[in-house]
Amino acid sequence: MATNAVRDRVWTALDGFRIELPSWGFANTGTRFGKFVQGGAATTIEEKFADAAQVNALTGASPTVALHVLWDLPGGKADVPAIQALEKKFGVKSGSINPNLFQDAEYKYGSIANPSAEIRGNALAHLLDSVEIGRALGSQDVSMWIADGSNYPGTQSIRKRIGWMEEVLGATHAALGEGQRMLVEYKPFEPAFYHTDIADWGMALELARRAGPKAKVLVDTGHHYQGTNIEQIVAWLLHLGALGGFHFNDRKYADDDLTLGSIDPYQVFRIFHEILSAGNDDQAQIAFMIDQSHNLKGKVEAMVQTVVTAQELYAKAALVDRPRLAELQQECRLVEAEECFRGAFWQDVRPIVREWREARGLPPEPLKALRESGYVEKITRERNSQNARSEFRYA
Repeated sequence: MATNAVRDRVWTALDGFRIELPSWGFANTGTRFGKFVQGGAATTIEEKFADAAQVNALTGASPTVALHVLWDLPGGKADVPAIQALEKKFGVKSGSINPNLFQDAEYKYGSIANPSAEIRGNALAHLLDSVEIGRALGSQDVSMWIADGSNYPGTQSIRKRIGWMEEVLGATHAALGEGQRMLVEYKPFEPAFYHTDIADWGMALELARRAGPKAKVLVDTGHHYQGTNIEQIVAWLLHLGALGGFHFNDRKYADDDLTLGSIDPYQVFRIFHEILSAGNDDQAQIAFMIDQSHNLKGKVEAMVQTVVTAQELYAKAALVDRPRLAELQQECRLVEAEECFRGAFWQDVRPIVREWREARGLPPEPLKALRESGYVEKITRERNSQNARSEFRYA
């Protein structure tokens, strides 16, 4: 049985834990070789909001939905009233605004780092539209992943591209309104296989610094080389006041579309520990977001599973006896310190989390409640014909 102190620690952590859902996680997705169509996948922005509202009702942790501008607001700012109506209808709000600087054919050689001033201007115009959309929706973050890079040595000037990125990001930062932030994401490779323009956290940090104080770094947990100590990166960014948020997912090899904690839950625990070790002000500045495409798992089921896993790992991290751990670290009592740390990870927090859910009027077992609700079967019946007409061929 958990003591009152342990229960209070976990409940307090869970009361403050929020993790944003990605609209694209409810839609049909696939790999570069093809798209895998699911009968219950969302085909409209209204269906995405409906699915997100269902996940939030079951977990109590996801009141916002990240939006991808070209996919969710193809009309740009003109689509804002429709999004606001969906917020009111489904009771979940718009979250981070994600520009799309990788899809259009003109970005073949880059977007904000393209040698063409005209194309860089088009990219900037899209970023400024995204800022305006975020302001209109009351969204805090404009979250940017820049896919720019090159595939062959000598084909691009790396230094010129740095300057072009600084120019565009600086102009975007200047357009941010009160309470808005710009999050700069990084990725070491893919789709660029020789050099990627924002390839690691140092590059993202320096670009954010040069853009201005409202720019922070976004850490995608799957965007690292094998064996990277992500929690050390998190600690450094916290130390520098530069950590803006996360895209949570998991991976085994080189990409990042697996559900959070499915491969390395201990890593997520270690990341959460660093965050919970920070001051309350630092914690409040961090946006937790999911960035996953569920190609084989059911969309809504996978999202519920992800949020539940995140809640459980966050609860485990809240159990670390930090005063005791600090004492053991200071005295270099290595085995005892490690046991203090990993002992929290090995605790089964599911009973405490169930109690918290019941006390908050939530289903004690969200996945079971989803299955019993018939929601997945209902949306599959309603959407199946539309999804059946969706077709994608690689060749």
